[in-house]
Amino acid sequence: MKYAIIAAGEGSRLAAEGITAPKPLVKVNGERLIDRLIRIFIQNDAEEIVVICNDMTTLVASHLVELQRDGLEGRPIPLRFVVKSTPSSMHSFFEISKYLSDGPFVMTTVDTIFREDEFADFVASFRRSGVQTFPVTDFIDDEKPLYVGTDEAMNITGFYDENRDCRYISAGIYGLLPEAIDTLRGCMERGESRMRNFQRALIADGLKIKAFPLSKVLDIDHAGDILKAEQFLRS
Repeated sequence: MKYAIIAAGEGSRLAAEGITAPKPLVKVNGERLIDRLIRIFIQNDAEEIVVICNDMTTLVASHLVELQRDGLEGRPIPLRFVVKSTPSSMHSFFEISKYLSDGPFVMTTVDTIFREDEFADFVASFRRSGVQTFPVTDFIDDEKPLYVGTDEAMNITGFYDENRDCRYISAGIYGLLPEAIDTLRGCMERGESRMRNFQRALIADGLKIKAFPLSKVLDIDHAGDILKAEQFLRS
């Protein structure tokens, strides 16, 4: 199975708070965010890892070149990457979608922090299910969470900007099938740009999506989130 990382954001909030490293290279417990994801994906049998980073700094692209050449901790990495600045995460997804259209894949943004054992359980469930599967969490520590409606069988029934008696929010991780690329193209043709609108479009297109609960997921948006993430992973 393939994995994808959207690492094309500017990390402007981190920079404004004194973090000089580009977001993908920010370290949590001594490990770069992008390296952590790549390591976890390899541990979950990645046949290829597709990354998009922006062209505003050469540091991230240079690091990816090193990973292609030298591997990670001496282990070869099946890495493909695109260097291009995009106006949104959906546009980033579209730029790499041509490399993801031949089978199931898991995608996330570079700053997503989760427990590795829970992620492995999600991947195993996604492989078995044969349907789109999105991790969700009832831990809310997001400035603008995307609330997720579910039925008794944990099928996702809707995505909402405001809480409509929802237990869960999106964890920002996506287990997708190639059919989702058609929905993505439709979103782009309509001029949409937000990933939450892509998720809504999946529902509108009649695609089944299962929710997979994770205990806690964090994003690294602010300098203080780094310490939160380190404490979470050590707990």
